[in-house]
Amino acid sequence: MRVLLALGGNAMTNAEGRARPEDQIAAAQVAMRSVAELLAHDVDVVITHGNGPQVGNLLVKNELAAGVVPPVPLDWCGAQTQATLGSVLMDALDDALLEHGVLRRTAALVTRTLVDPDDPGFTTPTKPIGRYLPAEEAQVLVEHGETWEDRGEKGWRRVVASPEPLEIIDAPAVQALVEAGFVVVANGGGGIPHVRDGEGRLRGVEAVIDKDLGADLLARSVGADVLVIATDVPHAVVAWGTPEARDVETVTLEEMRALAAEGHFASGSMGPKVDAACRFVERGGARSVITSLDHIVDAVTSNAGTTILPG
Repeated sequence: MRVLLALGGNAMTNAEGRARPEDQIAAAQVAMRSVAELLAHDVDVVITHGNGPQVGNLLVKNELAAGVVPPVPLDWCGAQTQATLGSVLMDALDDALLEHGVLRRTAALVTRTLVDPDDPGFTTPTKPIGRYLPAEEAQVLVEHGETWEDRGEKGWRRVVASPEPLEIIDAPAVQALVEAGFVVVANGGGGIPHVRDGEGRLRGVEAVIDKDLGADLLARSVGADVLVIATDVPHAVVAWGTPEARDVETVTLEEMRALAAEGHFASGSMGPKVDAACRFVERGGARSVITSLDHIVDAVTSNAGTTILPG
């Protein structure tokens, strides 16, 4: 069995959401113990991850230094966090494998994802990122070519495109490493967004790819049987926040799509996870699971979390 494990960016922070280096290292150690246990059960694992808090940290540094040095482009922020988190996850996984007596090599790959240059998000960006700033501080960044919107009393906030991922450009390299026996960390943050011009040349663009849709695309690219999306809750929940709230356990694809159509899953949190999990099953995956970090092993080897099966 091959599993694509998608770790949320918040899985790389502590319980209070802090993302200091020591917090991220400790969180990675917790996550990679579960991965090592899966590998000890002869489950093949490919790992991807979110990077929202980490990119957020870089954006703050951009903002504070904008009057001195030009801000680093958003695609560069994605590349930097892929490399940093990949290194942290490899170190944590190597330690966990040593504890389990499992002999596997690890690799992290800085990974690009193709998007459409004509995606409407590039014309009308809507994805908010980073923190709110006063108008005068936001204006410095506008002068560097960024798009910021006035959000009223909260201040100004940056918005960017969030285009649909079309192709993982470096999927052949990921696949080659997997076939060579490596446990691979790839396509962090949904991938570094790139477009291809009419002559076939690639260039990075200022955008944010949804990490869950990127996880679905990577899972299909590497021939995964199961997609596990690890988040901070053990199940998706319908009627969340009401007395009728209940966990979604094992459902068919049709049932999950119907629940999503009823508006149970918020677009800024569980919605993209549900969409990605459904897409994976729609396109031939055996099953997908949404669950918390501490239920990953049970999600794969038995029955835990919200499991979506073909009809």
